[in-house]
Amino acid sequence: MTATAAVALFAALFVGTHLLMSHPLRAPLVARLGPRGFQAAYSAVSFATFIPMIIARRNTGPQPWLWQPGEALWWTAAVLMLAASVLLVGSFVRNPAMVTMQQHDAVIGQPSGVFRITRHPMMWSFALWALAHLLVQPEPAAMIIAVAVLVLALAGSAGQDAKKRQQLGDRWREWVARTSFVPFARGVAFPGWFALAGGVLLFTGATWLHPIPVGVWRWLL
Repeated sequence: MTATAAVALFAALFVGTHLLMSHPLRAPLVARLGPRGFQAAYSAVSFATFIPMIIARRNTGPQPWLWQPGEALWWTAAVLMLAASVLLVGSFVRNPAMVTMQQHDAVIGQPSGVFRITRHPMMWSFALWALAHLLVQPEPAAMIIAVAVLVLALAGSAGQDAKKRQQLGDRWREWVARTSFVPFARGVAFPGWFALAGGVLLFTGATWLHPIPVGVWRWLL
């Protein structure tokens, strides 16, 4: 088996086991193992598929790029990564729905911050990261990992929606009616100053530490 094929194999296992254990197998596994036992098993399977995927990626070494990204693609990738950083930072701010969703007599608050942009800000930050890397790092092994992250983020978000709809019924549908799956599908919304400032700082620092000049550093250095 080639190193690239190994990357593809472990990427498929990483995504497949995540989706299976997060959704159809979660309830029976929790019933059998208990919440802590399930979390331990989930973490073990995650590491058992993620670490070999990264090792296989390193074993591929540098690969010929399928195309040479032009400046427009580098600018697009920078914008995507900035948006991903803002969504990721904003996702750690209090979700107005999750606090009251389980309290059937409580009023679900209006979406705020990045939750006005999408109800899955963290997952979309991963998806945007994957899209950015697909544009400007067209090495086969790297693209396999990026596609795996993209599929896991979007399919995982859809699975979360389906699970919450089944568990919470009308209360979840009420939240869905106020939010969007796709960012900005309900119009332009401001992410909030904390998410914006934190996202800019994260983007600046992460791109500075990147192995090759990316983001604004590509043009400043």
